[in-house]
Amino acid sequence: MSETAENGWQPVRRLRTHEHVLAQIEQQILDGRLAAGDRLPGERELADYLGVSRAGVREAMRVLEALGVVSAGVGSGPTSGSVVRGEGSEALANLLRLHLALSRFTQREVMEVRIQLERWAVAEAAVHATASDVTKLRAVVLAMRQRDISYEEFNELDTGFHVSVAEMSGNALLGTLMRALRDAVRREMLAVFEDLQDWRGTADSLADQHAAIVEAIAAHDSTGATALVERHITNFYAG
Repeated sequence: MSETAENGWQPVRRLRTHEHVLAQIEQQILDGRLAAGDRLPGERELADYLGVSRAGVREAMRVLEALGVVSAGVGSGPTSGSVVRGEGSEALANLLRLHLALSRFTQREVMEVRIQLERWAVAEAAVHATASDVTKLRAVVLAMRQRDISYEEFNELDTGFHVSVAEMSGNALLGTLMRALRDAVRREMLAVFEDLQDWRGTADSLADQHAAIVEAIAAHDSTGATALVERHITNFYAG
C-alpha cells in the first residue's frame, strides 16, 4: 500500500486545458452569471480571459456543443461566440440512450420507470389540462388513425402524445424527462413495429387506448387515466 493511500492523501488529477475551460463555463452557469440565450465571448477573447490556448477553448466548445449546452458560433465581432442553449432535452436523450445501452437495463426496468412517469403525467394532466389541451390530444389521436402514415410517423405521433400529456401536467421538468426517455427508446420501439405482421392493426388498438386516456383527462378522472395509461404501456411491452 502506498504512503499516500495510508495517510489519506490522494494525488491531484492533472486536468487538460479544455477541462479547465469546461469547469469555468460550468461554474458561470451554476452561479447564474450565464443563462440560456447568453452569448459566450469569442474564441480568441475567451482564450485571453482564461490564459489558455485557442485550441483548448475550441475543444471545450466542441464538448459543450456535443452535450447540447451551447450552439456553436462562427465568424468574428459582436455576433461571434457560442450561445448557451435553453433546451436540453436532445442532449439528455442522447446521454440517456447511451446509458440505457451501456448499463444494459432490462426491458422490465425501462417499462417500470415509464409507467411511473406516465402515471404521474396523466394524473396531473387530468387536473390541469384545459379544453384546448384536450382538443390538441384528440387531434393527435385522429392523426394516428390515418391509413397512409408509416409506422415511423405513427411512433412520432405517439411520442408527441405522451410528451404533450407530460407538459400539461404543469411540471416542465416532467415534460423534458418524458421527451428524453421516449427519444432514448425510439429505436427499440420502432423495432417492435417493424417485427409486427399487422402493425396497422396494432396501431389502431393503440389509438383506441390513447382516445380512452384523452377522455379520462377531459373528465378530470385522474384515477381512471392512471389505470388506462399503465395498462396501455404494459400491454405494449407484453405484446
